[in-house]
Amino acid sequence: MAPRLLSCFGRGSATASAPDQPEEAAAAAAPGPVLLELFCSQGCGASPEADAVAARMVHEDQQRAAAGEGGGGERGVVVLGFHVDYWDYRGWKDPFASSAWTVRQKAYVEALRLDTLFTPQAVVQGRAHCVGTEQDALAQAVRDAPRYPAPAMKVTFQRPNPSTLQASFTGTLRSRMEGGGSVLVALYESGLVTDCGRGENKGKSLLNDHVVRRLEKVAAVRDGASAKKSVSVSVQFPLWDGFRASRCGLVLFVQNAALQVLGVQHFDLPDNV
Repeated sequence: MAPRLLSCFGRGSATASAPDQPEEAAAAAAPGPVLLELFCSQGCGASPEADAVAARMVHEDQQRAAAGEGGGGERGVVVLGFHVDYWDYRGWKDPFASSAWTVRQKAYVEALRLDTLFTPQAVVQGRAHCVGTEQDALAQAVRDAPRYPAPAMKVTFQRPNPSTLQASFTGTLRSRMEGGGSVLVALYESGLVTDCGRGENKGKSLLNDHVVRRLEKVAAVRDGASAKKSVSVSVQFPLWDGFRASRCGLVLFVQNAALQVLGVQHFDLPDNV
């Protein structure tokens, strides 16, 4: 039976934003990047275009950062691609899809008071969303998103065994949350190429970047905790066959109980990890 209340949107579909919510004042000093979460599927015919839109946005952002524009050479946007599994029934099973990412998207449907799941959907800073193929709407959502100082965390990496990556973080979150929240860390991989043999993208060679392979909650933040409080957390990620550190990165982000993102920090992985 086909999933209910699902849509796969392409070019020209309508966009929408989150319901009005009280905005927390962004700190004046050193605003960090905006988090863009792309919910997509290799089984959705419009998702490859959304992947390309997000990849162009990151590439242009990195060019500006390299030129020292904007925030002093820092990233302005960080992308995480969550491949959902509810289109797998249509003839092509997405090798990167996870039911956990579908659950995450459903949480945004509730938080943003939407009627349905759809792909490709871009959620910006946990506060607004649009169709992932709508480049202008997506760029506007990123520009309009509140920006907060990036967490001031340092990271060290270890390999306890060949199939495990351990990341240890120490520093401050630089975010104060009313009602409490969570610190999450995502491990993503780029440069993934899949020859699609069935489904809506049959015959296409699909390129996927910023594909979330692992996501872990590493700490809970209590209501009213000081933004200057020192935090030390560690996480172990089970690795997959073909893992290459040069194609991967880590994103640490702070999210409140309403799923609004209040700070994002990106880490490259050393090639020799």
